[in-house]
Amino acid sequence: MIPRIEFEPDAGAPLDGIRVVDLSRLVAGNMLSLQLADQGAEVIKIEDPRTGDPLRAWRVKGLSLYWKVYARNKKSLALNLRPTAGREALIDLLAQSHVLIENYRPGTLEEMGLGPDVLHARNPGLIVVRITGFGQDGPYRDRPGFGTLVEAMSGFASKNGFGDRPPVLPPLALADMVSGLYGAYAVMIALRVVERGGKGQVIDLPLLDPIISILGPDAAIHRVSGERPQRTGSRSLTTSPRNVYATSDGRYIAISASIQAMAERVFRAIGRPEMIDDPRFRTNTDRVRHIDECDGAVAAFIAERTLDQNMAVFQAAEVTATPVYEIDQLVADEHIQERGVIVEAPDEEAGSVLMHNVIPRLSETPGRLRHPAPALGQHTREVLREIGYSDDRIAALAAEGVVALSLRGA
Repeated sequence: MIPRIEFEPDAGAPLDGIRVVDLSRLVAGNMLSLQLADQGAEVIKIEDPRTGDPLRAWRVKGLSLYWKVYARNKKSLALNLRPTAGREALIDLLAQSHVLIENYRPGTLEEMGLGPDVLHARNPGLIVVRITGFGQDGPYRDRPGFGTLVEAMSGFASKNGFGDRPPVLPPLALADMVSGLYGAYAVMIALRVVERGGKGQVIDLPLLDPIISILGPDAAIHRVSGERPQRTGSRSLTTSPRNVYATSDGRYIAISASIQAMAERVFRAIGRPEMIDDPRFRTNTDRVRHIDECDGAVAAFIAERTLDQNMAVFQAAEVTATPVYEIDQLVADEHIQERGVIVEAPDEEAGSVLMHNVIPRLSETPGRLRHPAPALGQHTREVLREIGYSDDRIAALAAEGVVALSLRGA
């Protein structure tokens, strides 16, 4: 059974006392600030009072589920940055903050009078994370960039999929997610610098560079061999057997035999111990060279048995094999449930929402799920009060359309 949790608004966490202002929209910035929020940072989302973060518009059956998952533990300040008063309020907030996250095109903050030089004049320790498609410099700096573009340009799509079919883009915001994780890591480095008496700094975080970094030594291999990465489906050109194999009951099993001892276990488990000494399969290089024959032997064994029968064989032989799960099978898995990898959190609209738990797990100072995702403008009044704005001033800003107030945050 999926663990049901209650939010813990007063729970402490390692980043208590760190204030993060998130001006970004959509995925990368929200992924970055989620990591900080889950570990206790006060993350304040600056949202357009009319529409909010565009992530709210990604709806499933009328529910903003992306927002509910990636905006948990955050606050919403509905602030219009077009009027001078809105930009002044943002500068006042940043003067009392530690981190700013933004994903405008290069130069946009400067055009708004909010460039790092202006912000650092008020707050020398401020860390400014600038998320773009291609970076703050270079020939492509001014190009608009979504994750799809860099997933194509990085080389990911060209090596993803099957060789007889077109390149395949990932079915998720992969580049954004990777950049968000890199960004959280970079923020922690920069916070450490400030903690030790250093200055705040600018973090140039494009979507392109991080995804290139996780694609392996492709550039080095090309320089040495002159070869381009090939689309191999679920196979690997560095190890064999490694693939997804169909069972007799229409399911799939994934096997990865990345070391010699594991390949030998596989061959024994499928009743083919003679393959261990066969010159075609004796070493990993031999197996990759004869990958069709190697895969064929494993596939033939698995195809004659159901998923459960296969898994019983492989588990007894301590083979690194696992079922290929659909999402409902993942959620029902006893390991996922017992460890609380996915939890059921209360929600005003849906009753409850399933979401991943805090990652990573710290033994002494764990992160917490403290608050559900906020309504638009829910914390406008609270945040402005914290930086010294009076209720009369807040009411005036609301009357001028500079801020929006949510009834939930009244």
